[in-house]
Amino acid sequence: MSVPAAYLCIVLTWSTTPLAIQWSADGSSFAFAVLSRMVISVVLAAAIMTLWRLPLPLNAGARRVYGVGGASLFIAMALTYWAAGHVRSGLISVLFGLSPLMTSVMAVAWLDEQALNRRGLAGIVLAIGGLAVIFLQGGGNDSLLGLAALLLAVTVHSANLVAIKRIGADTPPLATTLGTLVVALPGFALLWLLADGQLPAAPPTRAIASIVYLGVFGSVLGFALYFYVLKHLPASRVALITLMTPVLALLLGHAVNDETLGLRVWLGSGMILAGLALHQWTALCRLWPRRAGAQALP
Repeated sequence: MSVPAAYLCIVLTWSTTPLAIQWSADGSSFAFAVLSRMVISVVLAAAIMTLWRLPLPLNAGARRVYGVGGASLFIAMALTYWAAGHVRSGLISVLFGLSPLMTSVMAVAWLDEQALNRRGLAGIVLAIGGLAVIFLQGGGNDSLLGLAALLLAVTVHSANLVAIKRIGADTPPLATTLGTLVVALPGFALLWLLADGQLPAAPPTRAIASIVYLGVFGSVLGFALYFYVLKHLPASRVALITLMTPVLALLLGHAVNDETLGLRVWLGSGMILAGLALHQWTALCRLWPRRAGAQALP
């Protein structure tokens, strides 16, 4: 696959994932929807590794990565799938857009990375302001508890990225995916048993298609394509994905799922995206080459 095609696939996958999560729970519980997705993902990842004869590292570092990744995946995905029943799909993508900002703050504290500059701090403050706007008026059409669950899921997801980097194990991406899924799978099975333990009698075709789509593209192929693009493109261009997907997800939810987007949602989402752009300003500036003799961008 060409790099532009892979890039487009990632943007489309990440933009459609929140809506697919909502649709996948039609006619069944959120616990069954997420468990079904993870089963498909494990089977697919194991099949790919078997066909390609790729080993699954089981050294101490790899086991730590699988353990940390599996635990965080279970918590973040369980919260996200539950919240999807109480929050408009577009806001799921918007709140997950906070992940780079949270990750940078945690990296300063846990990885001793360079402290954020004034522009980065301003971006975080602006994004927090946008988050406050979205939470105003008791969440409006969205459950406050659902928004809080999503925010906790984003926090766990961000902490997982920093924790895995701190472990520093050089585990292949596909192996990391499979190991993480295998560790998380029993938790999803237990969640389903505790939630209702019932198989849906006749799930809608849209729900089945959404589960398969998420299991194939949302968990395995999307992850592989992301690392493929990251290998062939500068990080500054890959960073644009987090700016594009929330806008597309909001528009898609409005057009396809009849989600009403009031001024408060647009204002808060715009502030979060503007904060993310400020936070990644240096990376964005690298997208435009400077002309000879031109003044350097600040």
